[in-house]
Amino acid sequence: MATDAGTPIPRFPPGFLWGVSTSAHQIEGAAELREPSVWDAFTAEPGRVKDGSTAAVACDHYHRHREDVALLADLGVNAYRFSVSWPRVRSEGGLDFYDRLVDELCAAGVRPVPTLFHWDLPADLDWLDRDTAARFADHVALVAGRLGDRVPRWITLNEPAEHTLLGHALGVHAPGRRLLFDALPVAHHQLLAHGLAVRALRAAGAADIGVANSHGPTWAASAEAADVEAADFYDLLLNRLFADPLLLGRYPDGIEALLPGDVEADLKVIAEPLDWYGVNYYAPTRVGAPQGTRIEFGGVTMPAELPFSVREIEGHPVTDFGWPVVPEGLTELLTSFRDRYGDRLPPVVITENGCSYPGVDDQDRIAYLDGHLRALHRALQAGVDVRGYFVWSLLDNFEWAEGYARRFGLVHVDFETLERTPKASYAWFQEVLRAQGARDQR
Repeated sequence: MATDAGTPIPRFPPGFLWGVSTSAHQIEGAAELREPSVWDAFTAEPGRVKDGSTAAVACDHYHRHREDVALLADLGVNAYRFSVSWPRVRSEGGLDFYDRLVDELCAAGVRPVPTLFHWDLPADLDWLDRDTAARFADHVALVAGRLGDRVPRWITLNEPAEHTLLGHALGVHAPGRRLLFDALPVAHHQLLAHGLAVRALRAAGAADIGVANSHGPTWAASAEAADVEAADFYDLLLNRLFADPLLLGRYPDGIEALLPGDVEADLKVIAEPLDWYGVNYYAPTRVGAPQGTRIEFGGVTMPAELPFSVREIEGHPVTDFGWPVVPEGLTELLTSFRDRYGDRLPPVVITENGCSYPGVDDQDRIAYLDGHLRALHRALQAGVDVRGYFVWSLLDNFEWAEGYARRFGLVHVDFETLERTPKASYAWFQEVLRAQGARDQR
């Protein structure tokens, strides 16, 4: 298949996972059929979501999941990453929905890859409370006991870094706290929850477990010592804080003293061996010394009191969200992880990669995905053990604090009628999957 580059996407190895990703709160709707989450409370507060919307209906995937499974089958993916809503599982009959969804995916020849937490914490729980980690392990055991006979591959958490930073440090996501560095216990308790979840999954017989951590290269704004120091600190907070404990069994220097409880004992749980490591990649971040002013970056206002400032990356196109399009950053990230973690890094799966653009004839999205797949293949050629790639996302959805203004889907959703319309990128990815023989690798 010809691309803008004039050549087909390079061939990936046999057995490669080709999929798309979604999350429960962003697409399911049917809010009346589950317990409330922290996001329901957050979106009920005026001014929290830019267009004033909520996810009460969203894409109504709960009622239209058969239609969406048909879209997956027609697309030709061999795997589908979705999340299991903890508030829905706690409601009467809530697991029945996921039972049906998994059955329908299997019947369609699409491997289910559930994420067990994707930010929709039950409203009566709190990640500042250590006990939430144990409660999560109970939730995981319940879900695995019900679905484990058909689900071989599991993801524990999605992006604990963003959930900590945006939800608890900066207050722009649910639950809306602005704790800055006092949010560090939230990071630790999520990582502890991950380790306990791995143990619960192993006890249920699971043998294919990963996590979905967001990562990106951090580029210093200049070679000046202050900029380099600030960039190193940002990299520690957004990358190493969430990778080092899982892969090395320790926190970066200076972090452990800021965390609650018996951290050394907790690290033995956090570092439970993984079968693969999930990476959500969108863009690098350019970071410099603090500038003493509030900065708007990627839809988020960064407080002036932070010990770094996020700067624009010039010379690259940007998405509708204002994020720079830097495919080579994916190659850089993966090769740097290989160099940093060596044989402690398990096989890698790209669990999210995508972009926000308007319209159905979304040629910019095609160019974005084309570039990132080529960058991923370059990482593979450089010796990184890459096993899969998931596009974010199947459907346009509720994009958290942005509401419905940002469209990441391969399928357009009319949020008035809920009609689904495959975009040009859907047809393009369909051809890529056909050329790669994705459905022959089930």
